[in-house]
Amino acid sequence: MMDTAIRPFYLDLTEEEIKNIQEELGRILRGGTLILGDHTKAFEDEFAEYIGCKDAVALNTGTTALDILMRWHDVKGKRVAVASNTNFATVAAILHAGGQPVFMDMTEEYFVPNLDILRYTHEKYEVQGVAWVHIGGIIAPDFQEVVEYCRGHGLFLIEDAAHAHGSIMNGIKAGNFADGGAFSFFPTKVMTTMEGGMLTTNDEELAAYARSMRNQGKRGAAYGGLHYDLGNSWRISEIAAYIGRVQLLKLDAMVARRTQAAGGLAEELDRLAVEYCSTRHMDQASNYKFIVKLPEGCDRDKIKACLKDKGVICGGGVYDVPCHQQPVFQNIPYEEEDLKVTERWCPRHICPPITSGVTEEQVRYMRKAFAEVLNAR
Repeated sequence: MMDTAIRPFYLDLTEEEIKNIQEELGRILRGGTLILGDHTKAFEDEFAEYIGCKDAVALNTGTTALDILMRWHDVKGKRVAVASNTNFATVAAILHAGGQPVFMDMTEEYFVPNLDILRYTHEKYEVQGVAWVHIGGIIAPDFQEVVEYCRGHGLFLIEDAAHAHGSIMNGIKAGNFADGGAFSFFPTKVMTTMEGGMLTTNDEELAAYARSMRNQGKRGAAYGGLHYDLGNSWRISEIAAYIGRVQLLKLDAMVARRTQAAGGLAEELDRLAVEYCSTRHMDQASNYKFIVKLPEGCDRDKIKACLKDKGVICGGGVYDVPCHQQPVFQNIPYEEEDLKVTERWCPRHICPPITSGVTEEQVRYMRKAFAEVLNAR
């Protein structure tokens, strides 16, 4: 067993970066501009350039980005398709804006829907929009076809890219395929601002609306001014924006280390003939989650406990309890036949601790631990 447990969370900041953040916090406090200042603007510009979109709007959370996108698309009274194996926030955003979530199934290969699933859901339930989640950072192989289908059928398409910082397919980054993207900078994400989010878009009017909504409905004025929209206090702090800028500079390097760690574990799983969700069809995957599909008959909780005993602590699944089974969403109707794959695989997968801080030695140890635990099942 390793001296130190391998954990699913790693805050990727060097001592020098921490020192710089502390010094910058002092400058921010002495300057007196704590919100909507130079760092917020710079973070937005730099993130938009990274994603390749025209604009980005920094917010207090990724959930807020989803809320704003739902309101922009006026989902009140509309049916919105969403995968059930997603975080609470995606479904809650639809409800907060007055929409009606319609749960979609996922594929067992990638844990995300595909065009066939969307087409089935659209035709059966006459949905008017889609909230598509890049689970674990995986962009569906046919996602460009999904985009074209939505455009051809008049469906709005929102990308929940909370897991997909740096994910790329066919030269396009997650958050720049559709009608708007939502990123989360929660502490456990691929990059963090402590708490925070970003809305990405190529629509100038949407960007202006998002800036108004985050600042109590004020258009074009950080302080003072009139309230035109029924917004909220959804601003990011200047120090959070600065941390985001520090993280963004090293995002590709962090993703590369995650990819290397995931690749090492994948080699062992191939040897063991254990399946996992592949990202080989992508140019680059964030590897926020590396999804291991357990063989039939395996007790997920026992496997996780055995790995933990060896110092390998798995992170949360995607998701252990899907949204259609969550107590808060029990009033949302669904048909069991529509969610067969979700119900089969949500209890039968684990997500090992793949982070940008995992070392080569730790990868070798994880390979050995997985071999011992899975061979003894």
